Amino acid sequence: MTSCKKESQIQVFGIKTKKEFNQLKKANWFIGNWENISKEATFKEIWKTKNDSSFVGESFVIVEKDTVFYEKIDLFESNDSLFYKVSVKDQNKEKPVSFYLTKSNDKELTFENPKHDFPNKIVYTKITNDSLVAVIYGKKDGKEMSENFPMKKTK
Repeated sequence: MTSCKKESQIQVFGIKTKKEFNQLKKANWFIGNWENISKEATFKEIWKTKNDSSFVGESFVIVEKDTVFYEKIDLFESNDSLFYKVSVKDQNKEKPVSFYLTKSNDKELTFENPKHDFPNKIVYTKITNDSLVAVIYGKKDGKEMSENFPMKKTK
């Protein structure tokens, strides 16, 4: 049994105990404000803890003073699996697309959805405690492509 409260409890043999979300713990290093500022644009990603089984993220690109790209991300654990569900403004009728964790270690998390065209794979790599790179892979116009998003932690 899980809940949206700060602590979920399960009952085993009549004893209440706290439910551990071990898959979500693998992404604890996401939490914080991340950004990359270039001449062309500012890329930002903000991650917060929503509750004991999920994080929420926002990602946006700002050119001059205009937000030209925005997405909302839910990272949550369900049935001992980790899911990355993203909704992009003005894309896919803003319906969320889900990816699932396929590979993980202390410094890298890979989420995939082979049925989605672009991206169909999202990889976050922790470089140091204050830097990471997100890479998205997939097909655009029939060609394999990838986009890199290096970021530094600002908060």
